[in-house]
Amino acid sequence: MSKIIAIATQKGGVGKTTTAGALAAGFKKRGFRVLAVDMDPQSNLSFSMKADSETCATIYHVLKGEARTQFAIQHTPVTDIIASNMLLSGIELEFTDKGREFLLRDALAPVRELYDYILIDSPPGIGVLTVNALTAADSVIVPMLPDIFSLQGIAQLYETVENVRRRSNPRLSIAGILLVKYNPRTRIAREVHGTVEMISKNLGIPLFRSCIRTCIAMTEAQSLQHDMIEYAPNSTGVQDYLALLDEMMEGGITVGEK
Repeated sequence: MSKIIAIATQKGGVGKTTTAGALAAGFKKRGFRVLAVDMDPQSNLSFSMKADSETCATIYHVLKGEARTQFAIQHTPVTDIIASNMLLSGIELEFTDKGREFLLRDALAPVRELYDYILIDSPPGIGVLTVNALTAADSVIVPMLPDIFSLQGIAQLYETVENVRRRSNPRLSIAGILLVKYNPRTRIAREVHGTVEMISKNLGIPLFRSCIRTCIAMTEAQSLQHDMIEYAPNSTGVQDYLALLDEMMEGGITVGEK
């Protein structure tokens, strides 16, 4: 059965989509069967992987019961993906019944055996879409910027994870906090890193050793809808994400090397 990893945080612009795309491409390069699920109505992950968000069935149609999960999977040059579009933003209002937090978990059940990894790109904020991602996941990666404002969101996300554990997914674990757009030469980045280390120890949340440095080449790859690992294999960002994959393997977060 596949390992399901959600990428979640409350802030926008912190590299959730880049992290989901990089890990999906990295796992695929290592020979694993990978499915990406775009749970963000902005559909940036879908765009970056050259998925069709207009004429094909999306995760919205799957959650609504209008399409079977298998038929919503698109095969792109990067990896398999279930795309999203702006229709997904209406889920909060369309689904008000009890048990709506289990929609994604139930939708992924028929395809779990087909993949080694399922990576979920969740939207910013802690709404019904993010709660669905956390309820479906085995673990969650929390990307954050090395700034003082991002520190405020860690405790809030921790509380959300604890609530999901109590109410809908007792097996959920936090794989780790991931510092992105990191510049070790700046004082603020070093100070925030030290603060995050203290917070992670106090809350019992792992902090990844790997930090993702700012990398223009990865942004270019996403804009051009290319596999970022193939597009810029020697860039700092790609090398940092590959180091993160190695760290995840070492820490037992993954199903193992192929």
